Amino acid sequence: MPTTPKVYRASDSVEFDTPERCAILEVANSAQDPAVSIARARVEPGVTTAWHRLHGTAERYLVVEGEGLVEVGANLREKVAAGDVVAIPPDTAQRITNTGDEPLLFYAICTPRFEPGCYEALDSA
Repeated sequence: MPTTPKVYRASDSVEFDTPERCAILEVANSAQDPAVSIARARVEPGVTTAWHRLHGTAERYLVVEGEGLVEVGANLREKVAAGDVVAIPPDTAQRITNTGDEPLLFYAICTPRFEPGCYEALDSA
């Protein structure tokens, strides 16, 4: 839990491309607030992110622009658009495809906060 108020300011200049086939902008991810992290993800039209999972970390995708097809585990394959929230339990395989003509933007909200050690790539293509 944060002990002092803080405003996090995102800057597009620090967005980075990932091997997962999306671009990430860390918005809020701090050891001083270990309960949650927030990152903006951008997936270009026609791109499907790599299958992956987060060990011990639940994730929610809050879609803010575009449209896509999300796949979570073996039981969820569903179209998503702006305003949708996808709940992803810890240790569950996931990926998303941009099915539209514009970038797909969503916020990845992780609890506890995302740390690189919790990430597991499940495919390399």
